[in-house]
Amino acid sequence: MLDVGDEAPEFELENQHGDTVRRSDFEGQRLVVYFYPRANTDGCTTEACAFNDAKPAFDDHDTHIVGISDDPVDDIESFADEYDLEFDLLSDELGEVATLYDSYGEKQMFGNTFDGVFRNTYVVDPDGRIEAVYEGVSPEGHAEAVLEELEDRSPEVTP
Repeated sequence: MLDVGDEAPEFELENQHGDTVRRSDFEGQRLVVYFYPRANTDGCTTEACAFNDAKPAFDDHDTHIVGISDDPVDDIESFADEYDLEFDLLSDELGEVATLYDSYGEKQMFGNTFDGVFRNTYVVDPDGRIEAVYEGVSPEGHAEAVLEELEDRSPEVTP
């Protein structure tokens, strides 16, 4: 895993609209980069919807959210449309960015071994350094936990 204080690896991926998104697009702002295994599965839907529901609170802290999986753009587009997700989902079909973030590798499910995305989250600070690391997270309550830790670190926000 990347450690707190490490420079966050740069990435350049397509979002659900086919637009290119780079980590450097968020310089000067905080960024939550969460990796999820597969669009439209129960856990991934729970996690995405929770981040979406909490998005106004993340916005209050000048914090953006991106979700990254190895799904193709068409799959993340339909996923984002179905659940009205208001943040970028990024397609990393070859797992190259997930690998840079120690979030891709061999997995086992139902007796089968395959390569896939691990459910990890990183918070990148405004200077492009890793501020927090969440490894092997559970989708239920994760977005709220990230937000709570962010609020504990941030000065009070006034509406």
